[in-house]
Amino acid sequence: MEAHVVQPEDPESKPGSKPVANDNLQTRPLAEVEKELGSSPEGLTEAEAQKRLIQYGPNEIAEKKTNELLKFLSYFWGPIPWMIEAAVILSAAAQHWPDFGIILLLLLANAAVGFWEEHQAGNAVAALKATLAIKARVKRDGKWVNPAARDLVPGDSIRLRLGDIVPADARLLDGDEISVDQSALTGESLPATRKSGDAVFSGSIVRRGEIGALVYATGAKTYFGKTAELVETAVTVSHFQKAVLKIGNYLIVLALILVAVIVGLGIYRGEPILTLLQFSLVLTVAAIPVAMPTVLSVTMAVGARLLAKKQAIVSKLVAIEELAGVDVLCADKTGTLTQNKLTLGDPFCLDATTAGDLILAGALASEAANNDTIDLAVIGGLKDKEALKPYQITHFTPFDPVHKRTEATVKGADGKTFKVTKGAPQVILALSANAATVKSAVDKAVDGFAARGFRALGVARAKGDGEWLFLGVLPLFDPPRDDAKSTVATAAQMGVKIKMVTGDALAIAREMAKTLGMGSNILDANTLGDSKSEETAATAKTIEDADGFAQVFPEHKFHIVDVLQKHGHIVGMTGDGVNDAPALKKADCGIAVSGATDAARAAAAIVLLTPGLSVIIDAIKESRRIFQRMNSYAIYRIAETLRVLLFMTLAIVVFNFYPLTAIMIVMLALLNDGAILSIAYDNVIYRKKPEAWDMRTVLGVSTVLGVIGVISAFGLFYLGERVFHLDRAHIQTLMYLKLSVAGHLTIFLTRTRGPFWSIRPAPILLLAVFGTQAVATLIAVYGLFMTPLGWGWALFVWGYALVWFLVNDRVKLLAYRFFDPAKAAAAPKDRPLPQSGTAARLA
Repeated sequence: MEAHVVQPEDPESKPGSKPVANDNLQTRPLAEVEKELGSSPEGLTEAEAQKRLIQYGPNEIAEKKTNELLKFLSYFWGPIPWMIEAAVILSAAAQHWPDFGIILLLLLANAAVGFWEEHQAGNAVAALKATLAIKARVKRDGKWVNPAARDLVPGDSIRLRLGDIVPADARLLDGDEISVDQSALTGESLPATRKSGDAVFSGSIVRRGEIGALVYATGAKTYFGKTAELVETAVTVSHFQKAVLKIGNYLIVLALILVAVIVGLGIYRGEPILTLLQFSLVLTVAAIPVAMPTVLSVTMAVGARLLAKKQAIVSKLVAIEELAGVDVLCADKTGTLTQNKLTLGDPFCLDATTAGDLILAGALASEAANNDTIDLAVIGGLKDKEALKPYQITHFTPFDPVHKRTEATVKGADGKTFKVTKGAPQVILALSANAATVKSAVDKAVDGFAARGFRALGVARAKGDGEWLFLGVLPLFDPPRDDAKSTVATAAQMGVKIKMVTGDALAIAREMAKTLGMGSNILDANTLGDSKSEETAATAKTIEDADGFAQVFPEHKFHIVDVLQKHGHIVGMTGDGVNDAPALKKADCGIAVSGATDAARAAAAIVLLTPGLSVIIDAIKESRRIFQRMNSYAIYRIAETLRVLLFMTLAIVVFNFYPLTAIMIVMLALLNDGAILSIAYDNVIYRKKPEAWDMRTVLGVSTVLGVIGVISAFGLFYLGERVFHLDRAHIQTLMYLKLSVAGHLTIFLTRTRGPFWSIRPAPILLLAVFGTQAVATLIAVYGLFMTPLGWGWALFVWGYALVWFLVNDRVKLLAYRFFDPAKAAAAPKDRPLPQSGTAARLA
């Protein structure tokens, strides 16, 4: 019943705005299409259909399958895996089999965790393909049969009925018009009316009517199929992955330089090759942040469980880190910012009519059984749901494109008969006897509704067979969600700009944006390019500055995300339909809202289970907490790697002494990195601005802490050898305990930007750190795999480490002031924020 509503200009009426799968066959006269396809309403023979199936291929989306073994092996390729693999090879060459077994186990564990998480993430193309797994009514050899939709070919004659999913792009044959729901494809709120000769698209749903159609495009050639192809072309590398690569590269370069120095020096000194090989092993192990990928993945996995309790399911772990950095969120309007439900607005009534009478007249001229969106909205506008009971509809004339109105003959409770009608205001005015006196007022009201993006219905009533009298105008709109406005405001406070993206007309989008406080700078997407064009700097700037986009199709959404990403933005995208899937995958963080299609869910990195966007705000807060934990760990891990690496190198170069054995290095990694997993539950502060990996600060602060750690280590080495005259075996145990205790205490420095006491650590972190260091102390005291140290020296090491811990805390504050002065100035003012889920219970 769309045509009997006054509404802003249909986006499909503008050149270039219509979704096109095959311009030629979609727009040419139907007779020419039949001739080119070599078909007719009588369809094809089964033999001809089989030939065409071979020629055109099945009516499905081609799925690019990845070999699972190759996918698993890909996790052994990259800077950090290379370093671990080098250590495995060196362990075997030096016949250090305990080291070989432990390091190989860590390598396999890292690969297994990564592979499993990626395997769980799902496949967007597979979900799109599953949507096509339907049956079709096809005329073959003059008979109606029901093959799988995948067997359809161009030229097939099909039958579309109420509730059917259109199985392929087709042109409608002779018959009554139908109503088609394209909201999953175009985002339009209302079903579209389609008549003979019009095109209907694969994936849309027939909401009213029944008609034959001639298939002209199947599979990837359909509009739906091109959407799937866009999903396949959307490939992004997360900022988390880039950060890990940068850290790995930094440590690799440093390790290679130091190994080269030592090997060169060893050859010059005439040391045995096996000794050099042994040192290369130890140094390589020391340089590898072996557990870093696992620790970061576990931190994100724990965060994902917390988000799940907030009804946000994370399907791709790296999305947590990406969500923390999102500064632009492209939000689909229909069903995301709005309720995706037509609602009656405040009507315009002529003097003698009340709003209740006007809505009642409109409801009597509606038929709920037709399941028409407009009729249901008008009936739903009745305050008294029993208001229709006293009336009996003796005759109902449904909407048709010629008369552009509905009409009902009604018998009231008093036995009197009257008529009511509703439809396009200009049509109802033409019927009405009072048109001359009310026309100017009605036109003004209709124009006012249209300017605000409302659709308008005129309503009139007649006594018996008397004259029609115009009663007023009913406006229809898709209302915003109750929490949408507050969500937009909260997001802005957190440094996230929400941009509306909708397939609706410009006026509707502008009015909704104004209502939600999003601004009124809404662009017509038809003025933009597409994903294959390069925007000028001026056009890109308008996209950046826009508050939203109207009359948007999938290629526009994809393009908008692409332009924003190219200009340095971390982009989030919400959506629920097939049309959103390409942009959801292309975005840094795609978010499928409640009730989303399978295609949208599979393409997204986060899936919301509750309606509205408010849960996204909770997810952003939680993701920023998780980011802080990962950032703290990264600084800690780099600092500790540098501390061990530089100390060992300098000790060998200057003193020709190996201060740690290989097994000591492995024990350091196992104890410290194993316990540090508890950082995933730590208390942290989320920031009011989007997070991003600041590698200058991360590497700068960690390097400073690493260098200070080397100085303190040599201080203890000097005391042990020159002051207390310990032998080299005892010094090795002394240095092991010092590096273990001081190293693990470093996490309490890196977890805050302010003084170490500014944020209370979670009890589980305290328990893990001091528990593992108690074990390390016992190992050193009683000499497991090393020379026993005794309790006296162990307590001395603890006191020495605690003094340097306080010194390092002051050094850290100075480092932050140098590398990141703006955030360092704000850090002492931060306060811990309430935790939720597991973190709250553990705190």
